[in-house]
Parts: sequence; structure tokens; C-alpha cells
Amino acid sequence: MNVRRSGMLRAGVLLLISGCVCASVPEEPADRASPSDGYCSWITRAQPHGAGGRKEGFTEFRLRVEGDPEYYQPGSTYQVTLYAVNSAYFRGFTLIALKEGQNGDQEDDYAGNFQIIDEEDTQFMTNCPPAVTESTPRRRTRIQVFWTAPPSGSGCVLLKASIVQRKIISFQDEGFLTKRMCEKEPLYGESTDKPLLDCCACGTAKYRVTFYGNWSEKLHPKEYPRRANHWSALIGASHSKNYVLWEYGGYASEGVKQVAELGSPVKMEEEIRQKGDEVLTVIKMKAQWPAWQPLNVGGGDKSHMFKSKRAAPSAEFSVDRTRHLMSFLTMLGPSPDWNVGLSSEDLCTRECGWVQKVVQDLIPWDAGTDSGVTYESPNNPTNPQEKIRPLTSLDHPDSPFYDPEGGAITPVARVVVERIARKGEQCNIVPDNVDDIVADIAQEEKEEDDTPETCIYSNWSPWSACSSSTCEKGKRMRQRMLKAQLDLSVPCPHTQDFEPCMGPGCSDEDASTCMMSEWITWSPCSVSCGAGVRSRERYVKQFPDDGFACTHSTEETEPCTVNDDCSPSSCLVTEWGEWDTCSATCGLGMKRRERMVKMPPSDGSICGAEVVEVEKCMMPECHTIPCLLSPWSEWSDCSVTCGKGTRTRQRILKSPVELGECTEELEQMEKCMLPECPMDCVMSDWSEWSECSKACGKGHTIRTRLIMLEPQFGGESCPETVQRKRCKIKKCSQGGANSDERKKRKEERKKRRNKQGRDESTDELAGCKMKPWSGWTDCTKLCGGGIQERLMTAKKRFKNAQLTSCKDRKEIRACNVHPC
Repeated sequence: MNVRRSGMLRAGVLLLISGCVCASVPEEPADRASPSDGYCSWITRAQPHGAGGRKEGFTEFRLRVEGDPEYYQPGSTYQVTLYAVNSAYFRGFTLIALKEGQNGDQEDDYAGNFQIIDEEDTQFMTNCPPAVTESTPRRRTRIQVFWTAPPSGSGCVLLKASIVQRKIISFQDEGFLTKRMCEKEPLYGESTDKPLLDCCACGTAKYRVTFYGNWSEKLHPKEYPRRANHWSALIGASHSKNYVLWEYGGYASEGVKQVAELGSPVKMEEEIRQKGDEVLTVIKMKAQWPAWQPLNVGGGDKSHMFKSKRAAPSAEFSVDRTRHLMSFLTMLGPSPDWNVGLSSEDLCTRECGWVQKVVQDLIPWDAGTDSGVTYESPNNPTNPQEKIRPLTSLDHPDSPFYDPEGGAITPVARVVVERIARKGEQCNIVPDNVDDIVADIAQEEKEEDDTPETCIYSNWSPWSACSSSTCEKGKRMRQRMLKAQLDLSVPCPHTQDFEPCMGPGCSDEDASTCMMSEWITWSPCSVSCGAGVRSRERYVKQFPDDGFACTHSTEETEPCTVNDDCSPSSCLVTEWGEWDTCSATCGLGMKRRERMVKMPPSDGSICGAEVVEVEKCMMPECHTIPCLLSPWSEWSDCSVTCGKGTRTRQRILKSPVELGECTEELEQMEKCMLPECPMDCVMSDWSEWSECSKACGKGHTIRTRLIMLEPQFGGESCPETVQRKRCKIKKCSQGGANSDERKKRKEERKKRRNKQGRDESTDELAGCKMKPWSGWTDCTKLCGGGIQERLMTAKKRFKNAQLTSCKDRKEIRACNVHPC
């Protein structure tokens, strides 16, 4: 173990698979005596008993964690298998997960949790809830369960096994029934671990990756973006160890940057495809709106977080010996540059096989290209660029994931990678179980044809019989012939294909009935003229498990007619002969075949049946390519300066037209996305002018308009929503007052208009004293623009005052002008 890896480990957890004799031995063990022993600690102290007693160093039983990992990822799910070798078997077992140093007296002593795979084989123990035991006492050679690792901080895990065989308890503290794993802790700023070993698996494997979003307001309430939350289009690949899409401690490429900041996978896909043979499959999924679209995928005490009726997005990809790693990323949107994903997940096992299942909870990571700290922070490029790192709960107080106590971030997504098929001959050291074999057999040939267009093959032959006549793993083969290789620089795939199989009656899928193959195509008609018969065949894929023979027919016939006119003027001909050699030695040529007149027309006329047939042929050694194309040009600039647009790229046809018509596209177009376009404020039309605020003399009138759309993305701000102008209905009568008095009152009114705080002041007009202004009345509307008014009335009239001098005054103003 190197120093860096050893630094990732913490002390901690014991996973004990210990003896349970409750289902297979009549008497109870002495140590299981009373509940006072404390929870289910009696299991860890179970003593051997019965005729055989306890046997040390027993080697006929083994415990295995798929992939034999030295480290476990907190929260990840692993398949645990307990199995017998050679001809051994066992009847009972118990599985328990204990924290190291604890004896199981309390519930808190246990860590991780199990998931039942087959309820007919395994169950949780009624008097010890954390434990798993057998469902029925019977002979068995293998059991499997899923175990979800405990959360971060739980430390090392020791998996131990004890087995009940008759009245013998087989138990080991070391050896084949002990498996030790320790927690793997990624150190921030360090690079993603590279695979330690080269892959030794054979054939190929096909996987389905499913993405379950769990970024929701319920689990991540701080500043959750209700309207715009989404996952960008997912992009990734299965690839070799010589290519890294992204990794902790590394710098984001331009493709990663565009995914992280814009949610655009276009550049990332271009980078992946430029890696050529380092990549086997490009992985793509569509963007998800809204972000919370989980399913119940089970696994651990957090499974309740992943329940919904929506179908989660998924994609399929393949791996082989050289390209056995899988990576992907998708943007958490909106965000500065936050993503989730897997980096170089190794699907090849140490036993030269393919991993069956990977379940991983995901927390967001920072691409190091933008310094924003909230979901909708404005663009703030990081200069110089920083390394990719996981987000933590102590990054910034404004972060939506901030926790002053430094707790773990609640996962925002979960990814499940499941093996769905294997192809070609396998060489895994650990034998497949029945489930593995049946799953491979059940996978019909639904894979897409990956044969290059420059390779011309014959059709596949029927599958051969299975090499195994028992329920042991066997294989069967089919073949095809390479007829032409049009481009010697493009390798052609294999001409032989192998797949796993089992002997008759071994499949669990409807084993009590016959399973038949599809019908083979009809044979030629038995006659060349008139009525005849033709036949077709099929074969038995699976025989009944009761030993009886299949009653379904394997051959079928039906009438056929060739040339209804078998009159004296008709003739009989032989079957077609073999095709002649192609007329061309390179490129396109012609070939012919002949048949003979077997019986000429009885009326002496000429036989009208064709006796020569000609068709085109292509010779294998011809390497001319009808479509010799230049590389694609760079993508053009986006057709818009903001928002959604399109861009194009072109390539040139280099080969001469004499070689044949080229149907390859010479121009491609794709959508592009730039930052959103500025949107200016949108206003409604002006309302009608209000009535004048005065019954006579000079007053004012107003009109209003509404804000229909607030400015966005830096658009023009909104203009005024209220306008007022002066109005004059008629000249007020001044009575007997002389011109000097009128002039004096005019000056006083002017002073009052310019005087601040007139709400609290007392207006005095010639001949009267006015009360202060009243308060503003309630607005006539709650939204959309209303009116308020206030009054000033006469407080005291002097003896020589004219009635018009002390008239009450009224003012009007707009209110609640915001849109409804």
C-alpha cells in the first residue's frame, strides 16, 4: 500500500457474517439464552455445538465482494456472495455488520445495511433486525445480498463468514471467509485515482447508466431556484486509461468549461470524438427540466429520497479490455460552474470479469472556471483558472450548501450503472452464477450493428448447439464470412461470435415448458412449375425440466406455386447453378449464373423462362472509397449574438465522382446557446387623464401606466409610470377685492407652493385662515394604478372675506401603480 492511499483510511467497521443455526439445527445454542445478553450480541459469541463442533481452517466455503475492492466508497452498494467450492454445500448462515471494537449490545454498534436480492433464499432475522439469514433450511451452494456501505467516517470494514452444515458450524477469523475493506476518502486537490491494474477481461460488456436527480427544494431549501432548476444534457464516454475527461485536482478543458458554465455538451462531445480509438462509446442523455426527477432505486437508508413516478433518463454503452473506464458529467443549473459526474469508473474486475452493478450518490463539484458562490451569481471568471474540486459545506457563508458545523452535503443525484449483456467469449476466473448466465441468454440480439459500412459480410449462420449438456456454463458459436473490405485502413470485426449457454432445462425462465427458436426462412419451392411444397425449420432452445420431450413441431410445410401456366407452351428448368467469378478484379463488376431447360414446351415453341441471371459484384481486394472526405471544418460562429441560434460546419468531397455516388452529408448544422439576450422593460398604454384637481382656477390632472414586464439580463430600465400636467377650468371670481389684494394673494399662494412641509402648516388666504391638509385617503385600487386625495378646509373666516376666498381645496395623486 503506498503512502498516499494509506492516508485515505480511517479506523472503523466490522462486517461479521457469523453462524446462525436457528434454521438448520434443532437445539438452540447456549449463548442465545436470554434477551438480557443485549440486542443480538449472542451471534458474535455463538459457540460450536452438535456432533461435529467447530472446524477451523475450513476451505470449502468462500466469501467474496464483487471486484475484490480494497476500499469502499461511503454510501455505495456492493454485491456480497457466500459460496461453496467443489461439491460442498451449506444449510444456514447469518450476516451482520458491526462497528469495529463493538460487541453488538446496542443498535448503534451496527453499520451499513443489507438489501435482500431473493426473498425465497434470504430474509432478515426476526430476533435480530440488522442480520440476514436463510429463508428455509435446505441445501445451497451460494447466496447473494447487496450491502450498502456506512456513511463517511465509519472506517475499515471486515467481512466474516460462518456457515452451518448439518450440525457443524464452520467459522474463520482469517482466510477465505474473511474480507477486509477500508474507507476511501478523496483528498481535496488531489487527482482522481487511476486504475491500479490493466484489465484482463475478455469479450465486451454492455451497460445501462441511469441518472436520478435529487436536487429539490425539500432537501436543499436554501435559495433553491424554483423556476430555472434543471440538469443540462449529460455527456460522457467509455474510454481507456490514456484519456481523462475530468478529474479532481485537474484543470477543466474547454469542453468541461462549456458544460459547467453554459450547460452545452457540444464542445465536450467534439473533444471526446477527437480521441479516436481511446473512446469506445459516447454517452449522451437529454437535459432534464425540472431537476427533481428521481425514482425509487433502493439501496441504503436513504432510499426514501429517490421515489417518484417519473422515468429517469438513461443511456447504454459498451466496454472492452482496453476501454473499460466510464466517465460523465452534467451541469447543475443554474449555477456558476457546478457539476456532478463520475470520473474513470473502472468496470473491469480483478478476476478478469465485468462489474455487475455500481450505485453512487453524487455531490456537486466546482470546475474552477467561475468564482460565483450562489446558484444565480453573475458571471465572475476565475483568473487564473483553478483546479476541479468538490464543493464543501464550509466554502462560503452565502453558498446554498453552507453549514457552519461543516456537515456533509446532502447528495443531489444518484447514478446506477448496471450490466445488461456480455458478448464474446468470457474469461472471468470466478465462475458465473445461474443469474449471470440466464441474463446473458435472455438478452436477445438487440444490440445495434456496429459493423463498418466498408465491411461486407454474409448473414450470420444459425447458433451451434451448446457445448454444455448440464447446468454448468457452456458456450455456443455462430459464424459469418467476410465478403469484401472496401477500406483496408478500417478494421473489420470478427467473423465468429460466442455467447454463454446452459444445458437443456437449466434456465429458470419458464423451465417447465419448451422454448423454441424463431423459424428459419422458407426453403425454395419443390417444383419449378406448377404446385409444390416448401418447408422451414426451427430448433428447441430449452427442454422441459420434467424430462419429457418437446411436443412442438420443429418443421413446417405449406403449398407453393411457381408459374401457374404449366400448359404445353410452358417449360421446365433446372435449379440455378453456382455464380461465376466476378468480372472485375477491383471495384464493381458483374457475375452470372445459368440454368438449363429440363423440358421444352410440348407445342414446339421457345421456352420463355430465363436461363441466365446477371448481378453486380464487388471484389474483396478493391480498396477504393466512393466517399473520400476531408475532415470537418471548425464550427462557425453562432448565428445570433445572444440567446438560441445555430452554427454550421462543412467538409469537402475529395474522391472523383467516377467512383460512385457519395451520400454522406457535406454540411452539418446544430443549435448553439449564448448568454440570454437583454430584455427591455415593457409598459402598458397610458390611461386617460384624470379630472382637474380644482373646480376653478389652476389645478392639475394625472395619468398612469403599468409595468407589464420587468427588465431582464441588463435590459433598459422602466420609464415613469405617472405623468401630471396643469389644468384650468375657469377663472375664479374675486368679488370686490381690489387689484392689490389679488396681487397679494397670488404672491402668498406662490410662497405656499414652494414651502416644504405644507402638510403640517396652516394656509392663510386673504380674508380666511385654513386648517392643515387632511391625511391622504385610501387608494381606489390595490394594484394597476389608483388615485388618492386630501382636503384643506377653512378654519376661520374674517368679516371682510369674500366667499370665494375661503373655498375648500383638494389635491389628487397616483398610487399603487405596480402591475397586478
